[in-house]
Amino acid sequence: MKVSIITVVYNGADHIRDCIDSVLSQTYADIEYIIIDGQSTDETVDIIRSYGTKIACFVSEPDNGLYDAMNKGIGLATGEVIGLLNADDFYRHERVISTMVHTLKRTSSDVVYGDLIYVDRNDTKRLKRYWHAGPYRTNAFRWGWMPGHPSVFARRTLYEQYGVFRTDMKSAADYELLLRFIHKNKAKLAYMNEVTIVMRAGGVSNSSLVNRLQANRDDRAAWKLNGLAPYFFTMWLKPLRKIGQYVSRPPKTS
Repeated sequence: MKVSIITVVYNGADHIRDCIDSVLSQTYADIEYIIIDGQSTDETVDIIRSYGTKIACFVSEPDNGLYDAMNKGIGLATGEVIGLLNADDFYRHERVISTMVHTLKRTSSDVVYGDLIYVDRNDTKRLKRYWHAGPYRTNAFRWGWMPGHPSVFARRTLYEQYGVFRTDMKSAADYELLLRFIHKNKAKLAYMNEVTIVMRAGGVSNSSLVNRLQANRDDRAAWKLNGLAPYFFTMWLKPLRKIGQYVSRPPKTS
C-alpha cells in the first residue's frame, strides 16, 4: 500500500529539515513524499533540493494560499492513502506510518487519526498542549469534537468522491473537509491511541479573540454549506474542549 505524504511550505527554512527528516526516517518503505512550495524567497528551496531523489515530487510555484497548495499536492498524489504534514511539524517517531497502515488494514477503515502535541516553536521539548482526540462516537461533531487534522490519514478515494479542500473556507477549511468526510458522508474511522504528530505552536485561528470569533463564524458556515444543522451550542463547545488540552499530559513514546 503506497502512502502519499504532502508537505506545503512557504519560507520555512528554519524548520523544514525537521519535517523532511521525520518523513524520510519512517520505517515504512512505500512512501511517496510530495512537497509543494509557494516559491519561497529564503533558503527553503535549496534545503529541499539537497535531498535529491528522496523527495518523490517537488513543485515550487506561486499559489493561492495553504489549502490551494494542499489541493495541488492531493492532485499529484498516487498513493492509496494520503497524509498531510505541515512544514513546521514532524512525526513523533519513526513507526507512525507503519502503525497507521497496519491500523487501516486491520479495521478496513477510510480514515485513521491519532493524537498530537503542541510544543514551543524554538524548544520542541517544551510541551504547550496535548490534543487527545479519543475514539470517534456518532454525532461527535455536534458536541464540538474533531480530530487534529495533521494526524489524519485518509484514503485517496475520499478526496475523489467527496472533493478536496474548499479554499473559500479560510482557517476552517480543514474542519469543513473533516465534517464533510466523517459526519456527512460517514467515512469509517479508526483511532491510533498514541501521539503521532508534534506541532510547533502558533496557529492563526487561535492567535487572538478576533481570529477565534472569525473561526467560529467560518465553522458555522461549514455546517451550512453542507446542508447540516449543528446544535445551538456546537460552535462554542468546540473551542471550550481545548481548555483541557492545556493541563493534560501525553504518555511517553515506547
